[in-house]
Amino acid sequence: MSKDTSTAGAVARPGRLLRALETVDRIGNKLPHPFWIFVGLAAIVAAASAILASVGASAVNPTTGETITVQSLFSPAGLDVALGEMIANYVNFAPLGLILVVALGVSIADAAGLLPALMRGMLARVSPRYVTFTIALTAMMAQIASDAAFAVMIPLAMIAYRAVGRSPIIGAVVAYVSVGGASSIGLLPSGSDAVFAGLSTAAAQTIDPDYVVNPLSNYYFSAASSLVLAVSITVVVETIVARRVAILEAQEPSIDGAPLDDMGLSAQERRGLRAAGIALLVFVAALVLAVLPAGSPLRGEDGSILESPLMDNMAVIMMLFFATVGIAYGVARGSITRPGDIPELMATGVRELVPVLVLFFAASQFLAYFKWTNIGQVIAIHGAAGLDAIGAPPVVLFIVAVLLISCLNLMLTSGSAMYSFVAPVLVPMLMLLDIAPETTQAMFRVADAPTNSLTPMSPYFVMALGFIRRHRPSAGIGTLMSLVLPIAVVNLVVWLLLFLGWYLLGIPLGPGVSAR
Repeated sequence: MSKDTSTAGAVARPGRLLRALETVDRIGNKLPHPFWIFVGLAAIVAAASAILASVGASAVNPTTGETITVQSLFSPAGLDVALGEMIANYVNFAPLGLILVVALGVSIADAAGLLPALMRGMLARVSPRYVTFTIALTAMMAQIASDAAFAVMIPLAMIAYRAVGRSPIIGAVVAYVSVGGASSIGLLPSGSDAVFAGLSTAAAQTIDPDYVVNPLSNYYFSAASSLVLAVSITVVVETIVARRVAILEAQEPSIDGAPLDDMGLSAQERRGLRAAGIALLVFVAALVLAVLPAGSPLRGEDGSILESPLMDNMAVIMMLFFATVGIAYGVARGSITRPGDIPELMATGVRELVPVLVLFFAASQFLAYFKWTNIGQVIAIHGAAGLDAIGAPPVVLFIVAVLLISCLNLMLTSGSAMYSFVAPVLVPMLMLLDIAPETTQAMFRVADAPTNSLTPMSPYFVMALGFIRRHRPSAGIGTLMSLVLPIAVVNLVVWLLLFLGWYLLGIPLGPGVSAR
């Protein structure tokens, strides 16, 4: 059992907030197994689609002018999606291939001993109180790997917490919230910056045909936000979440084994780390040399790196990276002695993902139905259009928009998909109020991210829950929601206040871009 030594004495006298979270946990866990939750949600979507389709529920896409109507799953085409495409729904489920591919590389690095040794070496002299901030900030920067960041950072964070004698469940929550609940921000630009800029440009040009939004237009705000939210996450985790996990551990100890009392590294481990470091430098140098030429096939058609095959295939790059450094470590340390050891190490990691893969089957069917029926799109478009009728001052409008988008985000969790529906309304509307598209884009980031980590409709909620269940098999949707809820609420409030202050003070959002 991993003991969180930072929460000594917290178990005996839980306060009102912890008791409220315990209620969320208890009520949530009275729900059936997550697998059956998604089966039930799929049935609800099917019934709703039939009802809404019968009354002609629809919405007009502000971008294309196309009328989007709700489609019934009980139609011939709908039955083909539900039955004929069941296998395709699962196989084409984006997180499925992503987590499997990344896991192949991470498994080598983990099973060979690299990741535990690396975490112990890095954290041996670090106080456990700084682990949360470090992981939160690192996870935000890891978003440069797009959704692959979930598959990489959650297990890494669990290892890091266990390495300092704390519950790996806290690590899973911190990494999951930092990637999903603070998405599209960080100290480094990412592919989402280019996506958002493109959508903002298209929307802005309905008012000004020459307007162009630069991918770095929110960089200053994004970088500052990552630091502020890393602090916010740290405070909430250390004051609330860690105490809640301590209560859970007291009720039912995790099955993650004995804590790592010895943080020292053996001579073989140090030799392995040196070899892994050399492999890392070689890998990075090779990648840089491959991307450097202007005509590199890893670049986009316009020479861009943010929108390129490199970014589109970041999961594969991550797999190759972890495999390379893991093999180098294993060979130098002696944990890999023959070629046959490598596929065996890969299989070890995949076997541990079996519970997640089972959940993915039900989740993939539900999300495929939800997308095909157009229910989510119709709700999102009508919700965005409702903002157009308010006519309130900018600050009030910002607050209303953030709250509305946050609620809609519980149903449509893809940030780019959500922005593609709200941008055509929000951007032109606010431009007429002398609010720059870059400001609207920054506001959307605030509205979109925090509740991402709160909804079970996100496939990565299922992924995080699957990792937690490996250490606490009884954990359910309620468990994860009770741990994520306080972080999501505080992050939303803190981030909104940061944005409003940024706007009122007129601080530049990015290079050459004023907030007002």
